[in-house]
Amino acid sequence: MTMPVYFISHGGGPWPWVEEWKPMYAALHESLQHLSAELPATPKAVLMVSAHWITDEITVSTAGQPGMLYDYYGFPEHTYSVQYPAPGDPVLAARVQSLLQAGGIAIAQDARRGFDHGAFVPMAVAFPQANIPMVQLSIRKDYDPAFHLQLGRLLAPLREEGILIIGSGLSYHNLRLLDRRGAEPSAQFDAWLQQTVVDSDPVQRATGLLHWEQAPSARLAHAHEDHLIPLMVAVGAAQQDPATLSYHETHAFGSITASSFRFSQTAV
Repeated sequence: MTMPVYFISHGGGPWPWVEEWKPMYAALHESLQHLSAELPATPKAVLMVSAHWITDEITVSTAGQPGMLYDYYGFPEHTYSVQYPAPGDPVLAARVQSLLQAGGIAIAQDARRGFDHGAFVPMAVAFPQANIPMVQLSIRKDYDPAFHLQLGRLLAPLREEGILIIGSGLSYHNLRLLDRRGAEPSAQFDAWLQQTVVDSDPVQRATGLLHWEQAPSARLAHAHEDHLIPLMVAVGAAQQDPATLSYHETHAFGSITASSFRFSQTAV
């Protein structure tokens, strides 16, 4: 049994707990609700690579029972008391550390890091029982595509061990252009992303992502690429597996084109 790999567009802030946003997030909510049914078995644990944990050196969370990190601002008061009480998995964290060190990647440990919203928001929709252990892995602040593709490749053996690897970011992330001005840039970049990720062979896919800045509207779609880099990790972990769209809409945030991807040899 080999677990698939996902790159998910996780939406904005604590959206599942903001009542008036529910209609706008209906498509994303549905895609995340279906995620567990797309798996060959219940994961032993989730390794979450969130755009919201950026460090000088790759770092893994080692807490047995992580807390919460409300890393968003200006939302309703009740969203700062949301709980997602999934356990951590120190054994998985040690396995991640071993795999990366064997591949020549330095990795630090953090026993105090709580679940950030790039992790607990999609997990609360996909696995609301909060009974699957989750370990977070940071991205490196240089955002080097080649490094993060290799990071994913080193993590690939976890898939054979029942671990679900999820890269959590956004296929379009320009907070200054989340209105109609972002409609065309997001559509242009998303079309390139689909061609590169879904319609290319694995070698072309990796090569395209290495040169993502040459894509149409690349720097309008990602003025800072923190929300794109988890895709690099997911693609590395996917190895030769083909990709399919697991979520796609043209009116995210009202007018933005956004996508999520599933990597697996097995069709849903």
